[in-house]
Amino acid sequence: MTENECQLGHKKEIMAVHDAMDILNGKWKISIISSICYYNKRRFSDILNDVKGISNKMLSKELKELEINKLITRTVLDTQPISVQYQLTEYGMTLKTIINNLAEWGIAHRKVIIGK
Repeated sequence: MTENECQLGHKKEIMAVHDAMDILNGKWKISIISSICYYNKRRFSDILNDVKGISNKMLSKELKELEINKLITRTVLDTQPISVQYQLTEYGMTLKTIINNLAEWGIAHRKVIIGK
């Protein structure tokens, strides 16, 4: 492979990372996905409790964006009062390895920085 071909390949990879970050950007999406991923199914209030600092309005917005991007499904449950449950789609489950790797890195980083 020539140097030019290698550079073109790297540009394609960098663009792919940019595309992924375009979908997962912001302060909340990875945390929301993590909550749903680790518990399989989560209600709105559960996610709100898991993701510290997020408002109802912002959580609702972020969940809608994740649903539009086919990463989660939203199911209205026949309960009184009505509740809504969120779950990763099969496509969304492809993020599980990334979430696990981020968690492992975060644990290791915490040890490096504060020794715990």
